[in-house]
Amino acid sequence: MAEQNKPIRVMLADDHPIVMTGFAMSLEAAGMQVVGQAKTPSEATALYAAEHPDVAVLDMRFGTELTGMDAAQAILKSDPSAKIVFLSQFDQDSLIKETYRLGAHAFVTKDCDPADLATAVRHAHEGKLYFLPHIASRLASMAVRGEVTPQSQLDERGLEIFKLMAEGMTNAEIAERLDLSTKTISNISQSIKEKLGVHRQASITLLAVKHGLIEP
Repeated sequence: MAEQNKPIRVMLADDHPIVMTGFAMSLEAAGMQVVGQAKTPSEATALYAAEHPDVAVLDMRFGTELTGMDAAQAILKSDPSAKIVFLSQFDQDSLIKETYRLGAHAFVTKDCDPADLATAVRHAHEGKLYFLPHIASRLASMAVRGEVTPQSQLDERGLEIFKLMAEGMTNAEIAERLDLSTKTISNISQSIKEKLGVHRQASITLLAVKHGLIEP
């Protein structure tokens, strides 16, 4: 009984201290114990080895050459029973599928409700898979109908640019926002339109709203 009452020990890894602190506070408010916070994939691997947490919550992207996926692979190599939850700014289908193939138990977006992250950690701790409801619905629809979605067709950069296009930004505005050349954005936006089969601004916006990428 005492073992069951122990709080879930969680390790966090994210290169944005403010984001990580916010997640730590929300998990501790949910009765969990944050045993360590890492700012790089290498730190995450070392921290896991030192603390052996019940669940590791890893950001997908860091400001380094290594990624959260690299850290997860190293952790799972040393401890195949590791329970991993991935965090990401984007929810493209290919990325989600890859995390589950790797051996993760949950995938949540950074803008999720703190309660969703706590639920994901609990599911992972119990060895169960967890999908955010809107992701589960989309993946189920794709499995049944083979639906083409922006998340399934675009990589992370493409999805970021598509969202800005859907919000009505011009190529020049997107180029300035992302610190890229207007020509580069023009080429990418044209490729996005062809991949998704949408060319009018209204159609782009409607598609983004339909798949939950922007608010209506």
